[in-house]
Amino acid sequence: MNSKKPLILISNDDGYHSNGIRTLVSFLSDFADIVVCAPEAARSGFSCAFSVVDYLLLKRRHNIPDCEVWSCTGTPVDCVKLALDRIFTGRRPDLILGGINHGDNSSVNNHYSGTMGIAYEGCMKYIPSIAFSSCDYDPGADLSYLRGYVRRIVSKVLAEGLPKGVCLNVNFPKAEPFAGLKVCRMGFGSWTNEVVPCRHPRGFDYYWMTGHYRNDEPEATDTDRWALEHGYVAVTPTKIDVTDFEALGRMKTWETL
Repeated sequence: MNSKKPLILISNDDGYHSNGIRTLVSFLSDFADIVVCAPEAARSGFSCAFSVVDYLLLKRRHNIPDCEVWSCTGTPVDCVKLALDRIFTGRRPDLILGGINHGDNSSVNNHYSGTMGIAYEGCMKYIPSIAFSSCDYDPGADLSYLRGYVRRIVSKVLAEGLPKGVCLNVNFPKAEPFAGLKVCRMGFGSWTNEVVPCRHPRGFDYYWMTGHYRNDEPEATDTDRWALEHGYVAVTPTKIDVTDFEALGRMKTWETL
């Protein structure tokens, strides 16, 4: 690898063979050395989960040009951990990217997302990290129109870095032209009707997890959901430290109990 170029680790939760990860590599391979380490199959909804009871396999692949590709039998976070420990010898990546995910990870989806799990894991390793997601759920969708914004955001982070404990959650509307870019907070929302009960022909019940998203603050104009619904690219700085400092201050009186 050319040590003069930035070194980027890319993973996802859709699998090493996905359209989104191929597209992301194609956006950046002209100015960065890229290593892909991604799950063997889809791992959506795995958030920050990692494997503690199953062993992991790491296999070299050759399905994406202009980069080094590995697959892992575990979760997105397993992929990051294995890549940093087994693949990157002598040099840490300058940037860790998740995506491009097929499906948005705005609002509370952030907490379930394996794509965000990648960014969180990189952030906890003190490496600037970004998760990229598209509101287009079609796994074969043409995402080439995201190129300009992805390159500008990546270049900005490579040049300036990110604060300690902060990663970026970037979500794109389904179609262009975009209205612009909004740096915004995570919106509050709820998933409803999440369980679909079914009856198996052999006489037992089983369930599918699904649901419908509800925006719980539709009038708020400073959220990621508002930005996406109005055609903006939504960029949400996301913190690893989940301490509620306002509550911390109030609860200091507990120390006298």
